[in-house]
Amino acid sequence: MLKVNEYFGGTVKSIALENAEGVATIGVMEDGEYEFGTGTIEHMTITSGILDVMLPGETVWTTYLKGETFIVAKDVKFKVKANGQVAYYCLYV
Repeated sequence: MLKVNEYFGGTVKSIALENAEGVATIGVMEDGEYEFGTGTIEHMTITSGILDVMLPGETVWTTYLKGETFIVAKDVKFKVKANGQVAYYCLYV
C-alpha cells in the first residue's frame, strides 16, 4: 500500500513504499530550508536538483548533486537546503 506524506505546509511531499529493497520514500521538496528527524538509518539519494545538507555534529553544509547519496544516523535531526526543486529517494535501513 502506498502512503502519501506531506510536510512543511506542502512544500515537501513523499510517497512511501515497501518492496524487496525495503521501506523507502520517493519525494520532492520546494526551494527552502528544512529540518528532519530520523527513526532509522536513512540512505538519501538525490534524483534531481541540488541539496545542501548539514548532518549532526557538522558545522558546514555539504552539497549533494543528482546521483549522490548521503547517510543519516538513527534518532537524530539534520538540516537540508533545497536550491530550487529537489527530488530524492530515501531508503530506511
